[in-house]
Amino acid sequence: MTFATFNRGMLVALALIAPAVSGCSGYRPAPKAFHDATIQPYRLDSGDRLRITVFEQTGLSNSYSVDQAGYIAFPLIGAVPARGRTIQELEGAIAAKLRQGYLRDPDVSIEVDRYRSIYIMGEVGQAGQYSYVAGMTVQNAIAVAGGFSPRANQGDVDITRKINGKIITGRVSISDPVLAGDTIYVRERLF
Repeated sequence: MTFATFNRGMLVALALIAPAVSGCSGYRPAPKAFHDATIQPYRLDSGDRLRITVFEQTGLSNSYSVDQAGYIAFPLIGAVPARGRTIQELEGAIAAKLRQGYLRDPDVSIEVDRYRSIYIMGEVGQAGQYSYVAGMTVQNAIAVAGGFSPRANQGDVDITRKINGKIITGRVSISDPVLAGDTIYVRERLF
């Protein structure tokens, strides 16, 4: 074997290995804030549907959706900002606005009627948009999407999550919890 043939062989081998190695350069373990978000109180955002009850006020008690701008349109008081608030914070905001000339001492309670969707992409049976259920794990979400495809990396996945107004992607185990609004990407295994 000549030196030129050896060099050509090395170049071909490097050309074949480079794409596989470059795929690894995008790996980012989930930051601490990513995991901390799973133990924080639920924060409302666009796509959530809320069941709001005002005690002894049947005309105000109803289901309301958080719109794309992050508001709910509530009778008497108009648009109320909901994005980024906890349920308790929104209850207090609605009660405070109702006290301003509408009701003497409003008793407001809110529960999430329907959470915003999660999105599952990549190597699953049927990628798409799915309903989020409180307490859902990555493994549960993948099962809802038809399970892993034969080519799927079944050890961990990439999740894109909105935390404090920032979009963050991190790699997590399939036993990790999912939050409403998450996008789960199941990668293809290398071998």
